Amino acid sequence: MGGDILSDGQLGLVGDIGGTNARFALVEFVDGAPRLIEPTTYKVAEHGTSEDAIADYLAKAGARRPQLAVVAVAGPIKDGEVRFTNSPWTLSEDGLRRVGGLRAARLINDFTAQALAAPRLGPQDLRQIGPLPTSIEGDLAILGPGTGFGAAGMVRRHGVLTPLSTEGGHIGFAPADDLEIEILRVLMKRFGRCSIERILSGPGMEDLHVILAAIDGRTVAEIPARQITEGATAGDAGCRATIDRFCGILGSAAGDLALALGARGGVFVAGGVAPRIIDLLEGGPFRQRFDSKGRLSDYVRAIPTHVVMNPHTALIGAAVAMTPSGQASVG
Repeated sequence: MGGDILSDGQLGLVGDIGGTNARFALVEFVDGAPRLIEPTTYKVAEHGTSEDAIADYLAKAGARRPQLAVVAVAGPIKDGEVRFTNSPWTLSEDGLRRVGGLRAARLINDFTAQALAAPRLGPQDLRQIGPLPTSIEGDLAILGPGTGFGAAGMVRRHGVLTPLSTEGGHIGFAPADDLEIEILRVLMKRFGRCSIERILSGPGMEDLHVILAAIDGRTVAEIPARQITEGATAGDAGCRATIDRFCGILGSAAGDLALALGARGGVFVAGGVAPRIIDLLEGGPFRQRFDSKGRLSDYVRAIPTHVVMNPHTALIGAAVAMTPSGQASVG
């Protein structure tokens, strides 16, 4: 943003745009800490363009106009523009600046925003799965399923925090048993290459539910991911089998990313899906699969894992990107 930062008393605009939801808030800093004002969620399907949604939010926000904007987006950013991976929307920094009448605007990856927020999260924002942390030192991994699957890292060196932007959701799926090999075969016939996002996402959960039933000799109707999670919580055996398998694969992927990023300081599972299945994650195979890393099992067994329960963490991370430390880390 050309060195522009938000100081105490100034107003900014932050956003978090994924494949299903777009969240916006005004933000101001009080004693160096971001305070979100009027966070609002829109459905992507209800607006033709991202600019329409931003203009609608600003119109409803009233007379106070922001000076700067940082919007976290679910997709790779190239030359200040993003084409969203799981929606037809696009957005550019120039378009964002114009629609908001801003002096500067910036796009960052949505999981880069999650990484910037992670060190600021407190116990009220998190649910712990597995061992308690023995130290606050070490690098972090932030990942999670929503409409797609995102991943990022946070490097901590000599008091400086630097996020690592990745497209880790498109790493190849690594099956762990014969059943998952058969799941992979089915998905490869449909998609060719099979990334972990093909399973660890809302649409992936829906496909997994149908595939597991077919492997078991059953036929089930295609139902939305939310209905699968609700069915599992209510005791439906087929839905519970889907969620248990989903949680196991999520644990494996989280452990793999912890190894890849050297995330000995902790792994944070963010996104829209994990908070809805938190009790099943705690009681299911997630942590056992996270720890099951052969000769490196002792390495990952000591890594704490947390589910991010606060739905606005990407907005907090976008706000952090407006500060001098956030600018230095992301730029």
